[in-house]
Amino acid sequence: MKWQNAIRDYQIYLKIERGLSKNTIQSYTNDLDKLILFLKDNIINISPITIDNDIIQKFIYDVAKKLNTRSQARIISGLRSFFDYLIFEDYRQSNPMDLIETPKIGRKLPDILSEKEIDELISSVDLSHPQGERNRTILETMYSCGLRVSELISLKISDLFFDEGFIRVIGKGNKQRFIPIHYKAQKYILFYIKDVRKHTVIKKGYDDVLFLNRRGKNLTRQMVFTILKNLSIKIGLKKKISPHTFRHSFATHLLKNGADLRAIQQMLGHESITTTEVYVHLDNSYLKEIVETYHPRK
Repeated sequence: MKWQNAIRDYQIYLKIERGLSKNTIQSYTNDLDKLILFLKDNIINISPITIDNDIIQKFIYDVAKKLNTRSQARIISGLRSFFDYLIFEDYRQSNPMDLIETPKIGRKLPDILSEKEIDELISSVDLSHPQGERNRTILETMYSCGLRVSELISLKISDLFFDEGFIRVIGKGNKQRFIPIHYKAQKYILFYIKDVRKHTVIKKGYDDVLFLNRRGKNLTRQMVFTILKNLSIKIGLKKKISPHTFRHSFATHLLKNGADLRAIQQMLGHESITTTEVYVHLDNSYLKEIVETYHPRK
């Protein structure tokens, strides 16, 4: 079996059987591409069926010289998944990754924005600009619901259940969840639909997409990143932010104000509570900062 054929079949498996997103599948593929490039550079002619632990170990050593521990861990995990798939399909009897240890990585706390910084960013949107109302609505929706950027750009009008106070989101693995939406975000969305979006010439097939670009099609991930980048420059924000920063801020502010961790997990669409628990650590960091700033013994 050639590498290209094995990877193609693996991609189909990830999409059909595991329901992973296009971006996640590409990430898995990139890890395999690194291994193939290593084999090519070192003139090692071997198939995915016969590659052994010794060669994998040499590859990992090579990776360790170039990438941080978090990237190393991701590659090891990705390769382990690939060879597990080959075992599942009876192409191999064992996984050459079994003896490879994953490097220990510290828990990286996500960057967040303060409530004041959120307000400053949203207030800085130029509403005289043709896309101003849309951009303000995007920010309000991200902060109100803690959406991933992929969930935001695929949000549909038919996903809005404002009478019940919820929106429907299709998250990772094509899993559906319902998220409460704040009345302020509802207000901006309704205004955008009735007074702004209706003036856009909508391309065929995009009638139900909520957030549209100037050409009447759905927004791209990069466009949302660019909107945030330009606003952060405008207000002189020193932090490097992304749509995910709004998601982290949403969760942290809820937790700080007394929300239940299990409820936050459901709203974020985390499969495991351990993923959500990072916000407990983040909140503890916030409390430590409060003590150091305001305690009379500082």
